[in-house]
Order: sequence, then C-alpha cells, then structure tokens
Amino acid sequence: MTEVDAQRSTVLPATVLPAAIARLRAAGVEDAPRDARILLAHAMGIAPDRLVLVARDPLPEGAGARFAALIAARVLRQPVSQLTGRRDFYGRPFKVTPDVLDPRPETETLIEVALAAPFARVLDLGTGSGAILVTLLAERGTARGVGVDVSAAALAVAAENAAALGVAGRAGFLLSDWYAADRLRGARFDLIVANPPYIAAAEMAGLAPEVRDWEPHLALTPGGDGLDAVRRIAAGAGAHLHPGGRIAIEIGPTQGAAALEILRAAEFQAGRVIRDLDGRARIVAACWQGGHSG
Repeated sequence: MTEVDAQRSTVLPATVLPAAIARLRAAGVEDAPRDARILLAHAMGIAPDRLVLVARDPLPEGAGARFAALIAARVLRQPVSQLTGRRDFYGRPFKVTPDVLDPRPETETLIEVALAAPFARVLDLGTGSGAILVTLLAERGTARGVGVDVSAAALAVAAENAAALGVAGRAGFLLSDWYAADRLRGARFDLIVANPPYIAAAEMAGLAPEVRDWEPHLALTPGGDGLDAVRRIAAGAGAHLHPGGRIAIEIGPTQGAAALEILRAAEFQAGRVIRDLDGRARIVAACWQGGHSG
C-alpha cells in the first residue's frame, strides 16, 4: 500500500460530515445535517439509516469524491431529490429529475381527497413525475388512468415511475396541453386531478432557491395571478367527466375562494376548499352533475 492509499483508507464518514455540514449551513441550507447525511449515504451507496453503523469504517473507493461533488451542488441549492434522483411520496419511491417538480408532502392532501370516494378511471393533468397518478393507481388496484403533460421529458419520467411501481399496465401517458390531445376527445373519467402551476408571477422571486432556480418554471407558474391553469382545467373538465364525477385541484394557500368561484362558474356543484395539516387552503374540489360542457 502506498502512502497515498494509506491516507485515503483513513478517511471516515464521521470525519467528513462536520465540514460538509458547515459548508451547507454557510450556504443557507435549512437542514444541513440531514442533507449532508442523505448525500453521504448516497455517495456510499447505502441507506441513510446505515450511516451510524459505518461511521468508523473507511469510505469506499470513490465515495469521498462523489460526496464532495454532491455537497458542491447542494451549496448551489440544487435540491437533494435531484442529486439523489428520488423522492419518497405517499410511502413510495419516485424517480425525480430537473424535468419534473419534486413531489411534496402537501400534495399528499390531494391523494387523500381523491381516495375519499371510489373511481374507476382517473385523468391526471400536468402529471410531471407521475406521482399523483401512479399513487392513485397503486392504492386502487382495479383503477385505470391517463396522465398528460406538455413536457415529453416529464412523461418519460412518469412512465418509468409507473413501471417501477407496477402500474404501467393500467396507466397511459399523453403529450398534451391539458385536454388538447386527440385521444382525449370524447374520453370521460370518474375523477380529474391536477397539481397545476399556480404560483403568481409576483411570488416567484420569493421562492426558495431550490424551487425558483432548479425546478421547471412551466410547472410552477402560469404568470399573472397564478389561476390561469385552474381556469382552463375547470372550463374543459365537464366534457371529460361522467355525471357525478369529481375534480380535485391543488392550489396556493391564498387561492381558495377564487378557485372555488372558478369551479362554480363552470357549473360544478358541492364545491369546497380542503386544508392541509398546517391549516392552509390546499385543494379545491367539486362534483360534476352535467351542464353546458356535458
């Protein structure tokens, strides 16, 4: 063993973490210790909960360099999920890339609303990573669904997630600007769900760097007051729902009243705003009984 090899063999997980945490803190990362541990485990190819078991073992070959590169990227505020390539959502692991939104815990409220009543066919508008559609199909083993997105790259990620989580045979994915795809003409569903872009243009500058600088802006904001996507979804939904069908849309915490009025104007009934666990308006939902769009 050369002197360089001997020195390399003494590098331990417990010795590289403190400096990495300090770098992340200096960069303004909110939970630097957690992120550093996740990234070190990823560099080592182990689960984060195993770090304590190997804290005094030498780093595997190449792990130190991989960890340094990951920390450098995190200092630039690239999201952890993009660096590791995955995010857990509703108890399942999803592939994540810079082409899709990072599935967030608050979107699990949309899942709960959707699962509160039966459905056989579901349409997921702006599917992104496919987290919503794939989760709903995984939770309802006989249901089938379609996810649409204007991004071919996002659809590729969604298809991978559907295959990895065993629902590919019941999920279809379409490149479409909302309802525009020819294959959606005449198609009707029991449930329409969407986590559309809803951040107002004026709010973009105040977003965390992880979101503002690294996630696809097309999936974050439609510009203006942030409600244009909700308007388009509501206007076309009646033509794609069976009578008695439901719609559930994720919204911003200040948009509840306005989004509810949009659904009412589109002739939806039994509209309501659902709050998340933090008490913030998170979902607007309603039922379709038939009307001018039907």
